[in-house]
Amino acid sequence: MARGQRKSIEEKIQAKQEVLDALLVRVESEKRELAELMEEKRRKELEAVNDMIEDYGLAPEEVTMALQQFMDARQAAS
Repeated sequence: MARGQRKSIEEKIQAKQEVLDALLVRVESEKRELAELMEEKRRKELEAVNDMIEDYGLAPEEVTMALQQFMDARQAAS
C-alpha cells in the first residue's frame, strides 16, 4: 500500500510554528475582547453610581465626604 510523502522535520517545525503563531494571535484577540468587556462593566458600574448621586441630588464633594466618613468609621471599627 503506497503512502503519501512524509514531511521533513523542517516542514513539521514550520507547521508547528504556524499553529503557535495562530494561537498567539487568538490569545491577543481574546485579551482585547476581555479588556473591552471589563471596561464596559466598569462604565456601567460608574453610570449606576452617578445615577444614584443624581437621584439624591448630591454634589461630588458631598459624596466624597460621605465616603471618607464611612471609611474612617469602618477602619475605627476594625
